[in-house]
Amino acid sequence: MQIGQRLDRFLSEALPDVSRTRIQALIREGHVRMAGAPSGGATIEDVKYRVKQGDCFELIVPPAAEPELKPEAIPLDVVYEDEDVIVIDKAAGLVVHPGAGQPDGTLVNALLAHCGKSLSGIGGVARPGIVHRLDKDTSGLMVAAKNDRAHRALAEQFADHGRTGEMARGYLALVWGAPSRPHGRIEAPIGRHPTSRTRMAVVPKDKGRFAATEWRLVESYGGTGKDAVASLIECTLETGRTHQVRVHLAHYGHPLVGDPLYGAGFKSKLKTLPEDLAGAIAALDRQALHAAHLAFVHPGTGTLLEFNSDLPDDLAEIVRQFKQL
Repeated sequence: MQIGQRLDRFLSEALPDVSRTRIQALIREGHVRMAGAPSGGATIEDVKYRVKQGDCFELIVPPAAEPELKPEAIPLDVVYEDEDVIVIDKAAGLVVHPGAGQPDGTLVNALLAHCGKSLSGIGGVARPGIVHRLDKDTSGLMVAAKNDRAHRALAEQFADHGRTGEMARGYLALVWGAPSRPHGRIEAPIGRHPTSRTRMAVVPKDKGRFAATEWRLVESYGGTGKDAVASLIECTLETGRTHQVRVHLAHYGHPLVGDPLYGAGFKSKLKTLPEDLAGAIAALDRQALHAAHLAFVHPGTGTLLEFNSDLPDDLAEIVRQFKQL
């Protein structure tokens, strides 16, 4: 014990399976008291209380509350699962977390039903720990934590974005046109669009947050370089900004096929394509983006886990037709 240390920090270090945020909430709710004389039984509700020599604390952790969210039997493509984590291949159209415009029918509702009692009380409520997200209309690999310890460990890895560890996320993006180089890096700050609240944009440094995307050209269709109609690009994220891949590639001049927010100006391209291909793209009803690679260190075993996902049928069919140009 470090004398003079804040109570919340002291308890967090003593109880690594409970998040510091959760411990702070328990202190404020009166679940921490002094044990032993002379002040035994006294409740401490100040998270900034400074620990003194001889202090002994009793922390009463109430059972996790019943989830406010309802479990829903939504089919999931489970790639991997154990007592700590679950990896799923998310379908396009599935919202990750409930919000004002989507109170149910989400991945969280599906995980509550799938995992049942195996979930612990993250934040005091029994729910899966979402440590990263995909846009509703982006398909691909996601991992969720099933207990507080796993949640904390995964959250640290994703906050670092693989800069100092082995965590990695890779995307396959089908875009209009093709870059003139085989690989490169887009480094441009991202912030809220100045006139549209639903969009993000590349903005001046003082208006946004640092964002970096590494990319590699996989193949091009209908030509090469500036003559290409479209191309498949592999992207690796160094940061995790909202709509990062979509914004960066659009800024680079190659918006995603089917992207209604950042590629709307390329709808005229459909008129130049064969009827079947144009119809397939028009029917896509989402951006052509797939989270194809995910790697992270398992929070319990310390083993590096790596997963790969092929393009889903809707994108694979469009790629097949592009190859025939």
